[in-house]
Amino acid sequence: MHSHDHSHDHSHDHSHDSKDHALTRHQAEHLLEHWIEHNQGHSISFRERAAQVAGLSEAAAQDINRAAELMDECTEMLKKALKDL
Repeated sequence: MHSHDHSHDHSHDHSHDSKDHALTRHQAEHLLEHWIEHNQGHSISFRERAAQVAGLSEAAAQDINRAAELMDECTEMLKKALKDL
């Protein structure tokens, strides 16, 4: 288990153990909701930091903005998974 320290108003303490036990619907919903919120926070942070990095390197800023776009795509897939439960 490890903890992520980000500027979010929620905790990221969680285990990455992949045990062979099934999740309940509630657990799966909670996990997906957590990932969605987590990704949204990163996407916002990436865009804020890209603006700051732009003064150093426009190419790097574009890369960071592309990472934010990809994070948004991941988030949309997680939202789809939540809907598909």
